[in-house]
This record gives sequence, structure tokens and C-alpha cells, in this order.
Amino acid sequence: MGTKTSSPTRRIGLLTGGGDCPGLNAVIWAVVRGAERAGIEVYGIEDGFEGLIAGGTTRQLAVADIRGIQREGGTILGTTNRGNPFRYPVEVDGVMTEQDCSDDVVRAVHRLGLDGLIVIGGDGTLAIAHELSRKGVRCVGVPKTIDNDLGATDTTFGFYSAVNTAMEGLDKLKTTGESHDRVMILEVMGRHAGWIALHCGLAGGAHAILVPELPYDIQAVLARIRARWDEERRHYTLIVVAEGAYPAGGAESRISERGAGTVARVGGAGLLLERTLVEAFEGEDWTCRRSVPEVRTTVLGHLQRGGSPGAYDRIVSVRFGCAAVELIAKGEWNRMVCLRGTKIENVPLVDGIANPHTIDPEGQLVRQARSVGICMGDRWGPTPKP
Repeated sequence: MGTKTSSPTRRIGLLTGGGDCPGLNAVIWAVVRGAERAGIEVYGIEDGFEGLIAGGTTRQLAVADIRGIQREGGTILGTTNRGNPFRYPVEVDGVMTEQDCSDDVVRAVHRLGLDGLIVIGGDGTLAIAHELSRKGVRCVGVPKTIDNDLGATDTTFGFYSAVNTAMEGLDKLKTTGESHDRVMILEVMGRHAGWIALHCGLAGGAHAILVPELPYDIQAVLARIRARWDEERRHYTLIVVAEGAYPAGGAESRISERGAGTVARVGGAGLLLERTLVEAFEGEDWTCRRSVPEVRTTVLGHLQRGGSPGAYDRIVSVRFGCAAVELIAKGEWNRMVCLRGTKIENVPLVDGIANPHTIDPEGQLVRQARSVGICMGDRWGPTPKP
């Protein structure tokens, strides 16, 4: 549950953690402006929780420091996904290991005279905030992730801006794929939740969408491609694949394994699919201009995180920032702001990170994708009649 205090809040810390995304600066803008009107000082903590560990940097933020930033991408405070104070990377005898430096964070909060923290981040960053709250550091969470994978909020800011970037990429791949009679694969972000792939695939006219929640059968994907060529007489195919998607019986592709203070890097799902398709095409008879379809893969990568937020994400970000200030002004701590329908609400911080938001394989969006002819990887054919 959250906690409520009767003493007035005079000074707060503000940080952004995890991966960057469009809308972070808009939250900062709203927090600083709202706090000024409430008579609360805001100290920006640079590079996530790193700014509260030995050698970290903080600075007071005034309205003059944040003018116009709500339209800018990224974060003026900097961020990192490697600064977990409970598993902080430290070199000991030439070997990198992990140590619990959370007490350093607690001491820094007291040294700076902060009444609490506003923590902007995804599930990992907000989980750290929850653990710090158990050590007496009062926190308010603002949900941020382009993966849209937090179950306590209907949406997270940054998601729709990332979807729009991915959709534009798919639009461009459509014209070049059609010109060359190619199978075009677009790999987008989404390690455990395939929302970006599903939404951009629906918006951009993909013929197949592969997500982590539905391990794919390569035969189903091949059947969809073959139907495009033989039945629809369309000699190009658009496939969107989330970075965490994997074939049935397989596992996610990784660029690197977890190290001290780091997480495993997922990637390569698009290239794995490309190699599998090319191998499957060999020796088949294709009634087209070329004997075997060409396959090309584009990894959209950090383009999804960059750039200015769209109108929707700017509005949600500003509303989240205002709501966070309202909570601390009322002395309500250890809660996370969230969007429910069209209203900004809040939940206990522990509840905000309790349930991941992933795609329901039999949910409405998946059924609607199938109804317009999109292969979701697990099967391909006419939609069964109810």
C-alpha cells in the first residue's frame, strides 16, 4: 500500500531510469512547473540512480531550465539501464562483480534534504523505487516504457510515438519490397511483450506479425507467403517481428548474456527468421519473376526510442507529471500514477509493477488481425467459423 505523511513536502528529487523514450522531457517539464506553483523545489538527479551513488550529480531545476523541452525527445537528466543500486557493478581484484549500494542512495537522499523522489521509468526502474521505499525512501512512480508492458496502466507514454516510427518504417519497406518482389522483415523492440509489433503491423498493413507471446511455426509463415504469391498474385510480403519473438520449441535470440550490473541483450530475431526462410525457399518452385524470393531484414532498433513525442504521448506525459506532483503535495507516497480509460489515477507502487501487460493470444486485437488476413505465426488459413 502507499503511505501518507502530514509534514509538507519542500524538496524532491527527480530522475529518469532505464531506456529513453519520447515523452520523458514532457514529464520533467510538467513536474518542474507544477512543483514551482506548489512551492516545492525540484532537484534533477542525473543518469538515473547513478546520480545518488558516489560521484553522482544532481542539480536544482528551475522553470528557466526546462522551457520548451516538452516537445523534445530524450531526457535532459540522462538515463541508464545499468545503475541498479541493489546490483551495482564494482570491480574487485580485476573482476567485475555486483554489490548492494542501496544504502549509498538512502544516505544521498538524506544528505540532499530530499523529502522523496519522483522516479520515471519502466518495470525495472520502478521495482528499484519500490525496494528503496522499503528502506524508507519515499517515492512516486511515473510509468514509462515503449513496450507498454505495465499492467496497472492502460498505456505508458512513449509507446504510441514508437509505434508511429515503426509504422513509418513499414510504409517505406512496402514500396521497396513491392518494387523488388521481396519478403521484407522489420524487427522492432519488444522483448517479452509484442505490442509495438502488433500495433505497427495492424497500422502498416503487415501480412505476418510475430510476437513473443505466440511462438511461431515457420510453416505457417511460409503458407502466408505462398498464398500471397500463388493466390493473391502479390509478389512481396511484409513481416513484422518483435525482437523477443522465437520459433516454437526454440528460445529468444540474444546478442549478449547478462553480466555484472547489466541485463542480457536480446536481438537477432529478424535475421534468424530471414535465414530460416531462405533455407526453406531453396528447391521450391515459385511462379514468379525469380525462382526464389529474396528476403531482406531491417532492424529498426533505437530509432523507436528517438525523436519528438507525438501529441498523444506529450499529453499523457504532462498529465502524469502533474498527477505525480499532486500526490506528493498531498503527502501521498509510494504510489504510481496510471491511466485508466481517460482518467489519470494512481495505485500503490507495488501494484504498479506486479502484473506485466502482455498480448493475449486469443484476445480481441489478435482475433481482429487474423480476421483481416494477418498471420500471427501459430497458424495460417481461413478464420474458423464460430
